[in-house]
Amino acid sequence: MTAKGRKLTYSLAINEALHQSMERDDSVLLLGQGVKSPWYVGNTAQGLLKRFGKLRVIDTPVSENAMTGAAVGASIVGMRAVVVHPRVDFMLYAFDPIVNEAANWSYMNGSRTPVPVVFWGVVNRGGEQAAQHSQSLHATFSHVPGLKVVMPATPFDAKGLMTAAIRDDGPVVFIDDRWLYDVEGVVPAEPYVVPIGRGIVRREGKDVSLVASSYMVAESMKAAAILEREGVDAEVVDLRTVKPLDVALILASVGKTGRAVIVDGGWKTCGLAAEVAALIAENGLCGGKNLIRRVTLPDTPAPASRSLEKGYYLDARKIVEAVMR
Repeated sequence: MTAKGRKLTYSLAINEALHQSMERDDSVLLLGQGVKSPWYVGNTAQGLLKRFGKLRVIDTPVSENAMTGAAVGASIVGMRAVVVHPRVDFMLYAFDPIVNEAANWSYMNGSRTPVPVVFWGVVNRGGEQAAQHSQSLHATFSHVPGLKVVMPATPFDAKGLMTAAIRDDGPVVFIDDRWLYDVEGVVPAEPYVVPIGRGIVRREGKDVSLVASSYMVAESMKAAAILEREGVDAEVVDLRTVKPLDVALILASVGKTGRAVIVDGGWKTCGLAAEVAALIAENGLCGGKNLIRRVTLPDTPAPASRSLEKGYYLDARKIVEAVMR
């Protein structure tokens, strides 16, 4: 316990955000696969069914399109629905209600009808889960006008961004990474929001900016510690929101260091790293040769072999190599 809060794991911080949001507002409901299970969604939904009942905590059949459409419809008529996809890969089945309906509804109705829905997808990389269960699709959703996309990296931000997403009057895609679920951090007991669209500098530095989100922030912090021993002072920028990006924060950091390494847990082509690199270049920063690097997954599906996974996924070592190059 500290003066500002107490330690919680990332998954329990999300659980607390859901509890407090549902206590505060009777219109908030949770639906999705496994929400009545004590373990299926990583303890993030524990205790919710007992506290709020089956009319507000709805364990759905395995039909991603139907449950997401139900969440969008409920939000259009006055509810604040949170629909969880325990594997973000299968949100692809729900593209119609997410992209065609929720993202466009308010625009097509002259902003008269808000759509306060949260599409919550969990990334399940590693563990020999192979290509169809290991994808992070944040860049895909970020491409769609009308959607906001958040990717917390700490328990504090997990609670604050989930709370902010539920209170937002538009559709928000909340993407977290199961590799973060056991990470501990100090989290205030009272409700609070982390503003959507605001990043944060996790570590001050002067030689290079490491720009990352979600689990890659932790690896960037490890890389910065390694680089410090090599005499390189790295700044770590946690995007927190990938749509809209905190442009001012990114440009301020890179303007100071003159070098950028963008670390993204998604694929390289047309990805988040490419968007951040283009933003930096368009603003005349890092104009010299080799002063922007992207550290991303290769443009291949995820392997199932544990030995191949070691080469496929990103870690601090690969970030350090990119910085030194």
